[in-house]
Amino acid sequence: MLAGALKALGHPARLAIMRVLAEQSRQCCCGEVTHKLPLAQSTVSQHLKVLLDAGLIERHPDGTRNRYCLCSQRIAMLRERLGEALDGLGGITAETTTAKAG
Repeated sequence: MLAGALKALGHPARLAIMRVLAEQSRQCCCGEVTHKLPLAQSTVSQHLKVLLDAGLIERHPDGTRNRYCLCSQRIAMLRERLGEALDGLGGITAETTTAKAG
């Protein structure tokens, strides 16, 4: 789950889409997200699919449109797991990585 979610978040456009969705107080359709970003609607749609497949956002049908929002439970789980993974690297500092490289 962690690797798949991080891979989905590894593209700047998907991070921007996540920020747009986080700023909204309601679910948004693809066109509303596109309006806030310098991307074509087809591009936003493709990125929404990647985020959806990773479980980071939810899709809610609304007539002929789909509305999207963050999956808050999945985001909370991602934060927790990422924190645990980084805590496992506790002994690593800039000095230790520099010393190993030299």
